[in-house]
Amino acid sequence: MSLFAHQHAHQGVNIVLVHGAWADGSSWSSVIERLQKEGNTITAVQMALTSFADDVAQVRRVLSAQSGPTILVAHSYGGAVITALGKDAPNVVGLVYVAAFVPDQGESLKGLITGGPQPAGGAAFRPDEWGLIWLDREGFSQYFAPDVNQAQARVLAAVQKPIAASTLLTEDTFGEPVWKTLPAWYLVTEQDQMIPPDAQRFMAQRAGATVASIASSHVPMISHSNTVADLILNVAKAIEPAAK
Repeated sequence: MSLFAHQHAHQGVNIVLVHGAWADGSSWSSVIERLQKEGNTITAVQMALTSFADDVAQVRRVLSAQSGPTILVAHSYGGAVITALGKDAPNVVGLVYVAAFVPDQGESLKGLITGGPQPAGGAAFRPDEWGLIWLDREGFSQYFAPDVNQAQARVLAAVQKPIAASTLLTEDTFGEPVWKTLPAWYLVTEQDQMIPPDAQRFMAQRAGATVASIASSHVPMISHSNTVADLILNVAKAIEPAAK
């Protein structure tokens, strides 16, 4: 039976979406449209990307405003942000990581980023004089979003939201991760040039996540939005009995 047949199955579970670096909440637009058609209540967090602590606080504020059980979905850098919420993440009953960082206690974001084989996408990093890291226009299309329509990729590059180097490369260590107390799912992007697929699998398995994979670049919520939406809907269906 099609997932579209369950339009009223998930209304009791809110969904909060957390973007990553070089993007904002609108990166989830196609996923949001699909989830809303299924009768869900969706909120996309807008993070400043200039302070890790501020980004965590912003996600916490959005979660506190939810009316009940909530699925928390994060992409890329956003995975580190939601992991730092710890065991008292307001209203959260399930986690979905999409091509995301999933730190463990004692690790730092800088360590995760610089500790292993470096992905090709690092060649696109362009720090500016104010301490922000951008992706250059060509690199954005080549490494970040190569499977997105190129006209759309150019628009995404034009509106990209830079991240502070001090945020992306923070050496602050994580406390007890949120995934220690909540069920987690992970979507591995097999053609990712920003976070290596093997690193994604390692982090997902370490967190005890239910793992799925897709032949996608780093931005499956744009290039394969229906697949990402399907995963979230399946998670909503799976956890709904426990959320009531």
